[in-house]
Amino acid sequence: MAASLTRISYSSAFTFSASKTSVFSPSLFASSIKVPTFSPLTVQPLCSTFAPHAAHAISFTTHATSTPASVLDTSTKTFHGLCYVVGDNIDTDQIIPAEYLTLVPSNPAEYEKLGSYALIGLPSSYATRFIEPNETKTKYSIVIGGANFGCGSSREHAPVALGAAGAKAVVAESYARIFFRNSVATGEVYPLESEARICEECKTGDVVTIELGESRLINHSTGKEYKLKSIGDAGPVIEAGGIFAYARKTGMIPSQSN
Repeated sequence: MAASLTRISYSSAFTFSASKTSVFSPSLFASSIKVPTFSPLTVQPLCSTFAPHAAHAISFTTHATSTPASVLDTSTKTFHGLCYVVGDNIDTDQIIPAEYLTLVPSNPAEYEKLGSYALIGLPSSYATRFIEPNETKTKYSIVIGGANFGCGSSREHAPVALGAAGAKAVVAESYARIFFRNSVATGEVYPLESEARICEECKTGDVVTIELGESRLINHSTGKEYKLKSIGDAGPVIEAGGIFAYARKTGMIPSQSN
């Protein structure tokens, strides 16, 4: 594109002289003030050719994320073992009392010790304890609860303590939102929801199997089967070991080895 540009050269001469006479002198208003003079304005035409730069295509390269099938596929995941049955409104103080929150889960020895206190806050009405005295692991790999499981404080130690004790999954009628989120974020236990009040039809010590792909719980002791709600997209995150482990394994963030 060609365009005619105009360069305007502007020069002015400003002359001002004032008498050093006091401002109170009458002569200040007479010949001591000279009118400023300006040189004429000159306009010079300038022809110029304007050629815009050719547009360059901008390309973006996205980093492909790896999605290992072993991380994402939970369709064949199953849990089998004894179940431990609790009621409604099991809060985080019952799952892991506040006095044990000084234990640091990232320390292997303290992680194991934290698990030994899982569900120690349950009232004495629970005659069968989740963990036997002088033991650090539970023989109950599946916890079955009622409504509002994990209510109370937002401590992530609650699902961590259950996982450290050896529990693989919790099946409840409903969850406190923060417990569900902490379970997924830490990858310690699968928080599964039942469509019926299984806690009233199962008893502690029953042998059960959970099939994630079929979203089903089978009680082999009674011969009954129960439909579970799908874990959905949370399944692969838990399977990977938590939100950060999932992000590393799928390439969302660099792995620790990089």
